[in-house]
Amino acid sequence: MQFRQQALAKLQSPEELDLPVRLARPQGWLALGVTVVVMAAASVWAVTGSVASTVSAQAVLTHGQGSYLLQSPMTGQVTAVLAKEGERLPAGAPVLRVRTAQGDATVRAVAAGRVTALAATIGQIIRTGTDVAAVEKVAHASDPLYATVYVPAENAAAIPAHAPVDLTVSSVPTERYGVLRGHVRSVDRAAQSPQSIAAFLGDSQLGEQFTRKGRPVAVLVTLDRSSATRSGYRWSTGDGPPYRLDSMTLASGSVRLADQRPLDWLLP
Repeated sequence: MQFRQQALAKLQSPEELDLPVRLARPQGWLALGVTVVVMAAASVWAVTGSVASTVSAQAVLTHGQGSYLLQSPMTGQVTAVLAKEGERLPAGAPVLRVRTAQGDATVRAVAAGRVTALAATIGQIIRTGTDVAAVEKVAHASDPLYATVYVPAENAAAIPAHAPVDLTVSSVPTERYGVLRGHVRSVDRAAQSPQSIAAFLGDSQLGEQFTRKGRPVAVLVTLDRSSATRSGYRWSTGDGPPYRLDSMTLASGSVRLADQRPLDWLLP
């Protein structure tokens, strides 16, 4: 009975047609306005903006001409090792003395450089073509270092000229001295095989290491020079390590790829 009386009272009361109708609260209009602004900004950014990306890969510090493996041109027994690791030799300098069936002979450096590894010892029997030393091609102590970054082949085409590169050097604590700065000098067109990498670096183990995930492309990086650091190169921390860098030091390189528009990601 009570509900019936309330219904009759509702019907007898005049309708409030003169009062304004509230379509939305102020908070709703504010949220709608923010949403419209965000969508407009996103649309403009998708058309005119760009997204930066990088690719990381294994690298090694070398001099620009690389290294070569010195091979014995004769068969015999090593009677003397005439060079030392780290020694800089001119072209034609004696490296080993070998006793052959025809008499004593000398294995000489093919080109000027620094001996980075010796694989022969006194008393060892070597054959023609045996690798006896690795020699880095460097004529002067002041020759600058470069970095060779072995980038996956599918990323090589996206590397622009003079792209910035950050190098994490294995012999330098990153948390203390930061990363080494550089820029792309050139990008090889052909993918590298284990043999070609070993021939350039003078190290067959590195050739196998750098090709475990496929044949990469070699990217030559010029290191940014700085007269204000002990190493002679520019670092993210400013000072860098208090010592000079050695060639054949392993590193990890982060190469900046060409900027891409966000719209390219959305369109098929």
